[in-house]
Amino acid sequence: ITFYFSQASGGEDEIQQLQKVLLDHLDENTETDPSLVFSRKFYIAQWFRDTTMETEKAIKSQKDEDSSEGAHHAKDVETTGQIMHRAESRKKFLRSIIKTAPSQFSTLRMSSDTVDYEDACLIVRYLASMRPFAQSFDIYLTQ
Repeated sequence: ITFYFSQASGGEDEIQQLQKVLLDHLDENTETDPSLVFSRKFYIAQWFRDTTMETEKAIKSQKDEDSSEGAHHAKDVETTGQIMHRAESRKKFLRSIIKTAPSQFSTLRMSSDTVDYEDACLIVRYLASMRPFAQSFDIYLTQ
């Protein structure tokens, strides 16, 4: 995974780079396994939904902090703007992929190197570990 992080260009976060690599892998193998077209669309939709949910949750938590702490209002507004900007850039990335046909996705590839199945599985596991349920799984087990 660190290999793909090292190839990240300025302005794009590491998660977005991993998403690009995974979508590239799925696109390359759609001819041998047509179900990967559905997987690719599912991942794009899920990531879009996750971005929306994370943004709403972050804004709600900041509003709760605003009501309890009036002194840090200017700092919170700046942070809310940063959250919205990051969310919009992620959504813009996902929208650009949705508008791109799978066969045209090869022009968006970050390098000529392709990932093999094991690397794709590792990327999927890492991205899944970043989801809220995976992060709170220990809490569910202890309860």
